[in-house]
Parts: sequence; structure tokens; C-alpha cells
Amino acid sequence: GVMLKRWDSPYQAGRPKGLWYKWKRDPYLVDAVMLYAQRGHGRRSSLYSDFTFGVWRAGPDGDVLTPVGKAYSGFTDEDLKRLDKFVRDNTVDRFGPVRAVKADTEVGLVLEVAFEGLQRSSRHKSGLAMRFPRINRIRWDKPSTEADRLEALERLLAEATQPRE
Repeated sequence: GVMLKRWDSPYQAGRPKGLWYKWKRDPYLVDAVMLYAQRGHGRRSSLYSDFTFGVWRAGPDGDVLTPVGKAYSGFTDEDLKRLDKFVRDNTVDRFGPVRAVKADTEVGLVLEVAFEGLQRSSRHKSGLAMRFPRINRIRWDKPSTEADRLEALERLLAEATQPRE
């Protein structure tokens, strides 16, 4: 993206208008399935608001979900209440503060995730890391089997690393 700032404009907290102009490219979008949830911080400390999500990839015994990112922004307070209820109603395992939720071909909540870019990562099981992921939309209407595949993210990464003419 590009940011333009008037020469005599001071740096300010928040999102100043008029003296600064910020232009960003449209984000990439991917449909992923919620895998884990964790409680937030501050006013969100009693609600599950930090979500790890994954996409499908081929496994030795069929398709499996593999984690590709974590996001904790992009939804309204009303969305947050519904997400928290989903987590509480669909928890299948606990790992300290983390809750694993039902996520398979039969049950799973699809999240449309927006992000700025991808890069290789040895830290993540998928081998990829998203740059600035956030929840763009909650797909209550979409079955988990229609979430994206790891190959789609690999193609995005390959396209992004191609030299431009």
C-alpha cells in the first residue's frame, strides 16, 4: 500500500483524516474452518475471540484440516457473541486456555479470512503464514467441505512471487 502525509502534519494516534491518505490493495480472501478458540483480553476476556483456522489438504487417509492462521479482529460485538456460543456448544477438547471445536467434513464453521499476503513459514504445520489475517465474514451458510484447500494458498503464494513485467 501507499501512505501520503502532508509535510506539516504531525504524527497522531488513531486514524487521522484529511491530512493523511492511506491506500491499500484489496486483500486476499480465503474460506477456512475454525479449529481452535481462545479467550480474548481486556473487555473480551470472558469471550472466545481469538480463532485459529485451517484449510483442507490431502492426508494419508483422506482430506484433513491443517492450520494456516489465527485472527482476533474483523467481527462485530453481535458476531462475537454468536462465535462465543458456537465455541461453547462445539468444544471437543481443551488444551489449557485453548478450546478445540468440531471441525470435520460433517460439522465446522467456515470463516472468510482476509489477509495482505503469504510467506513460507517453518513455524506452521501448513508451511505458510498469513500477513495481517482478520475475519472478513462468518459463513454460517457454508458447509465445511466447501472451505478452501492448501493448494489454493500455494497458488496465491506462487503468483505473488512471480516477477512482474
